[in-house]
Amino acid sequence: MRSPLQSPAYNGAMWTAITREVSPALAACELSFVPRAPIDVGRAQAQHDAYCAVLESLGCGVIRLPAEPALPDSVFVEDVALAFDEVAVATRPGAESRRDEGHAVLEVLGSVRRILRIEAPGTLDGGDVLRIGKRVFVGISARSNAAGREQLCVLLAPFGYTVEGVATRDCLHLKSAVTQVADDVVLVNPAWVDVAAFADYRMLEVDPAEEHAANAVRIGDVLVYPDCFPRTLERLRAAGIQVATVDVSELQKAEGAVTCCSVLLKAGPVG
Repeated sequence: MRSPLQSPAYNGAMWTAITREVSPALAACELSFVPRAPIDVGRAQAQHDAYCAVLESLGCGVIRLPAEPALPDSVFVEDVALAFDEVAVATRPGAESRRDEGHAVLEVLGSVRRILRIEAPGTLDGGDVLRIGKRVFVGISARSNAAGREQLCVLLAPFGYTVEGVATRDCLHLKSAVTQVADDVVLVNPAWVDVAAFADYRMLEVDPAEEHAANAVRIGDVLVYPDCFPRTLERLRAAGIQVATVDVSELQKAEGAVTCCSVLLKAGPVG
């Protein structure tokens, strides 16, 4: 069977975003740093639809995998796979309940990238992995351990990537605390991450009243960004950064964010 990535519909897109529909069991999601609150699954599905529409408006070919009713967190596809220009990496999520989520995502990725794998005892969540050029930063967190980080270093070394561990605190993933928002700029919450690791970049701090505001998806020169952080949004726009806002409030109740709802890759095989 031909992969969706080999379809003519995606041949002209600069980027492809692999997504998955919201599980009807989303309310049973894993939580670590946010209190459990009622989740309106219908509203979450509508928000996810709007998120996908924004990606499409920015030139992404969006693949929408069907929902997984038995896997509450499966909408957060970023955690199960990493896409690089040369290869893809099947992660091994730190939460055991999430280790069956990767099959459909990897089936799609495997049609255009060779799949490498993190093996036990390593654990690695994609949300802990931030790539900036050939530098790969990996959060030191409850979900990603030293063995997973060391394996990633070995897997990526032949392609010229370096892997660096970064201490995090009081948050789920590294990308809860820092993301790239321009070529030389990172958006950070300094309360949650060791900012010394990013000394080579210009750092834009989130507004202190918006502690969850460091997570953004960069598509070309535009950020996809939650609409619930107006003070940090003002800082981004004042820095000359283009922003497209989305409402992901129901997904945020599941400790989700805009990065974790897609796996982004340059469309078609590379190299």
